[in-house]
Amino acid sequence: MSSRRAEIELTPGEQRELLESERIVVVSTLGPRGWPHSMPGWYVARDGEIWIYTYAKSQKVRNLERDPRATLLVETGHEYGELRGAEIEAEAVIHRDLETVFEVARELAIRYSDDIASVEGDAAEALKAQARKRVAIRFESKRIATWDHRKLGGRY
Repeated sequence: MSSRRAEIELTPGEQRELLESERIVVVSTLGPRGWPHSMPGWYVARDGEIWIYTYAKSQKVRNLERDPRATLLVETGHEYGELRGAEIEAEAVIHRDLETVFEVARELAIRYSDDIASVEGDAAEALKAQARKRVAIRFESKRIATWDHRKLGGRY
């Protein structure tokens, strides 16, 4: 790795902050014809790993059932000098048990709602009903590349 590459790497703390503050992950899987299939989605970060919640019959789940490899992208920035992000090569672990799926759904509801601090009663029952047709996917990181162009201080 060149020293320039090392200059812009995120520290573990910066990487955690990025994953906790950003809202969209692009998940790329291998489609049935071998082409990348990239889709954006909401996620929760648990112990540095990305978890998503999606329909059990979605294309990305079918792709991951066939080949568990995925590349995830979380990035932000408007100008070149502001770009920062993480590309994560991972293996997907698909969870189908209702309790795990519901728990990820609950965490997502809290994370992405401005006015929800917990999910109880009727809201919890509605989420459990949705969870029956969905899965939770944990992405086990195998290799991570990170960057933060702000560290270049305007030098490109």
